[in-house]
Amino acid sequence: MGAERLPDDAQRRFATAATVFIIAFAYRRIIERFPAGGGGYLVATQLLGPTAGTVSGAALLIDYVLTITVSIAAGGDAVFSLLPASWLPCKTSVEFGAIFLLTVLNLRGVKESVTALVPIFLVFVVTHVVLIGGGIIAHLADLPAVARTVQDGYSRDAAQLGLWGLLVIFLRSYSMGAGTYTGLEAVSNGLGILREPRMETGRRTMLYMAVSLAVTAGGILVCYMLVNVSPEPGRTLNAILAGSLAGDIRLGGLPIGHAFVMVTIASEAVLLLVAAQAGFIDGPRVMSNMAMDSWLPRRFAAISDRLTMQNGILLMGVAAMVTLYFTKGRIGILVVMYSINVFVTFSLSQLGMIRSCVTHERGRPMWLRHLLIHGIGFVLCFAILCIMLVEKLTEGGWVTLVITAGLILLCFAIRRHYANVGRAIREVDRTFANLPGLVTPPPATPAFDASGSTAVLLVGSYGGLGVHMLLSVFRLFPACFQNVYFLSVAAVDSSFFRGGDAVEGQRLRTQRMLDRYMDLARRMGKPARCAFRIGTDVVDEAAELSVQVAQECSKPVFFAGTLVFDRPHWYHRILHNETAYAIQRRLRFAALPMVILPLLLRSPQKGGHH
Repeated sequence: MGAERLPDDAQRRFATAATVFIIAFAYRRIIERFPAGGGGYLVATQLLGPTAGTVSGAALLIDYVLTITVSIAAGGDAVFSLLPASWLPCKTSVEFGAIFLLTVLNLRGVKESVTALVPIFLVFVVTHVVLIGGGIIAHLADLPAVARTVQDGYSRDAAQLGLWGLLVIFLRSYSMGAGTYTGLEAVSNGLGILREPRMETGRRTMLYMAVSLAVTAGGILVCYMLVNVSPEPGRTLNAILAGSLAGDIRLGGLPIGHAFVMVTIASEAVLLLVAAQAGFIDGPRVMSNMAMDSWLPRRFAAISDRLTMQNGILLMGVAAMVTLYFTKGRIGILVVMYSINVFVTFSLSQLGMIRSCVTHERGRPMWLRHLLIHGIGFVLCFAILCIMLVEKLTEGGWVTLVITAGLILLCFAIRRHYANVGRAIREVDRTFANLPGLVTPPPATPAFDASGSTAVLLVGSYGGLGVHMLLSVFRLFPACFQNVYFLSVAAVDSSFFRGGDAVEGQRLRTQRMLDRYMDLARRMGKPARCAFRIGTDVVDEAAELSVQVAQECSKPVFFAGTLVFDRPHWYHRILHNETAYAIQRRLRFAALPMVILPLLLRSPQKGGHH
C-alpha cells in the first residue's frame, strides 16, 4: 500500500486499525496489575520511581489538555465542512464556546454532562454502521480490484523502500492517529469509578474499545478506497465519503440523503465532545494524584464523589483555550504536540511493566508471554516517539518538549518547597515535644459530657500545628470548653492504589495519631473523643464529619490550623492555606462556627526556600 496513494487520514486509520489490539492488550495487563486504577502516572511511579512518575504525569497532563483542544478543533472541522465557506472565520470562536460549555457542564458534575451526550452518541453508532455497511455493499463488486491495487502498491513500496522503509511510514502514520488511544489511558486512569467487579469491567471495556476502534477505522478506510475519496479544501474525508454515498438520495422529493449526511457529521462532532470529556474527567484525576504526592499544589488534591474537581476542571479548560488560541485550531500542529507526549506516557508505562515482569513475575506462569507483550508495546511506542521527535521537532514538537520540561521543573520546585516546609514544621514539632507540661502523667479526667461545650479540632497529623492549636484554644478561651473532640480525614495518595493493606495501614496510623491527641488532652484534664474518615476529598469528608459531630455534641465550636510565613511570597497563597478556609466555607452553610488559628513558620536565616 503506497503511502503516497492514500490520503493521510486513511493512513492513520489503517495504522490505528492494525495496531490497536497491541496497545489495548498491553493496557489490559496494566489493569490486572493495578486493579484500583491510577493510569500512567501511577504505573511509572510505582514501577520506575518518583522521577519517572513525574515525567509521565506531566506528559499526561499536557496530553489531556491537548485531548480537549484536538477533539474540539476536529469537531469544528467536521461541523464547518457542512457549512458555507463564508462561515469559516467563525470556526475558532465556536470552538472557544464549545470548550467553555464543556467546562461549565463539568463544573456542574460529570454525570449530567455525559448523560446529555449519550443519545447523540447512539445516533453516531447507527449512522456509521449504515455508512460503512452501505458503502461496502454498494461497491461490493469493486472489492477484488481494490484488493489487487493494495497488494500491488505494497509490492512496489517494498521493492523501492524495503521493509524498514515501510515500517517507518507505518509508524509515522500510526503516530499521527495517536489521539485514538486517549480512551485506553483514560480507562486505566479512571478504573476506580467503574462498576464492580472493576478489573473485569475495565478489561471488558478495553476489549470493546479495541474492537470498535479497529472495525470503525478499518471500515472507513475500505470505504475511502472503494469510493475513491480524495481530499477537498474545507471538507473532512468523512464528509466527502458521506456525501458521495448518500448526498443525492431523495425520497418523495425530500433530500433524505443530505439530511443523513448532516446527522452523520453532526454526530461525529458530538462524539468528539465525548472524547474531550476524557481531558476534563481524567486530567484533574492525574492532578489530584500528583498533588497528593506533593508534585503539584495540594489544593488540586480535592476530588469529590461526583468528580467536580473545580480547580482542576477550570485549569484544564483555561489551558485548552490558551492552546486553541496559539495554534489557531490547526489540527496538524495539535496532533504533533499530542502524539509526542502520549507516547512518552505509553513508553514509560510499558517499560515499567517490563521491569515488573523481570523483577516480580520471573518464574511465574506465562511471565515470558507477558514480557513479550509489553516488550512489543514498548518497542512500538518508543519507536514512534523517536520518529515523531526526528520528523516533527520543528513543526510544533519543540513546543511540546519545552512546555513538558517546564512543567516537570515546576513539579520538582513545588516538591522541594513542600519538603522545606516539612522540615520547618518538624522543627516546630521538636519545640512542642520538649514542653514540660506535655509529659506529665494524666490526671483523673471527668467523663465526656456531650451536652457541654466542646472544642472540635480538625487535625491532619500529630505534630506542632495540632499541639499549638490545642494549647491556643485553652489559652485564648480559658474555662470555655468542657470537652475536646479530635477529627481527622486521612487522604489517600498514590500508595492507596497499590491495593493490599494500604487502606488498613492508613486507618491504623490515623487511629494511633488521634489516640496521642486524646492522651494529650487528658493530661490537660479534658475528656476527649475522636473520629476520622478515609477519603479522596479532605474538604468534603471533613465537612460531613463535622456535621455528624455537631449532631452528637450540642455546643460545638470547630477549630482548624493554618500555616503563616514570616516572609510571605505570592506563591504561598497558591501552595498553602486552602483546606482550612474551604472547610470553613462549607461549615458556614451548615450554621456551624469555625475558628482558624495561625501557626507562624520562620524562614531559615540563610538560603533556600521556606
